[in-house]
Amino acid sequence: MNSSALKMIFNSNPSLSALPLRLIAGTIFAAHGAQKLFAWFGGYGLEGTGQWMESIGLAPGFLMALLAGSAEFFGGLLLIVGLLTRPTAVVLAVTMLVAIFSVHFENGLFMSNNGYEFGLALFAISLALALQGAGRFALDNSLSRKLS
Repeated sequence: MNSSALKMIFNSNPSLSALPLRLIAGTIFAAHGAQKLFAWFGGYGLEGTGQWMESIGLAPGFLMALLAGSAEFFGGLLLIVGLLTRPTAVVLAVTMLVAIFSVHFENGLFMSNNGYEFGLALFAISLALALQGAGRFALDNSLSRKLS
């Protein structure tokens, strides 16, 4: 990958607006990923999540649970520190689209009916971060400066 492409990945709008998005969404994603991967916070771990994913047609279930859990857990941690924010946010946005359309869409918008409003909010946050980058107080900025 050439240096101009790397600069695009690490460069971001220098405002503070991304900071609360990164910290809050990163925490939520990491916690949801920890539920899937490690059975933390009342989750079912890889085995249980994999069985559930298989039951709704996301097969092979164990692999799907590993991919979704890893994207959420490690992606959440990357968002929190602001490292590889743009590509991480794209992966998380795609993960949310899969969740919305494979699990929640048929239930309508509202969370009270297991709808897609929460997934849609996380999708929007991820999309915003993919577009604007990590913002101020992010490791991406240090890497961007070193590439300059």
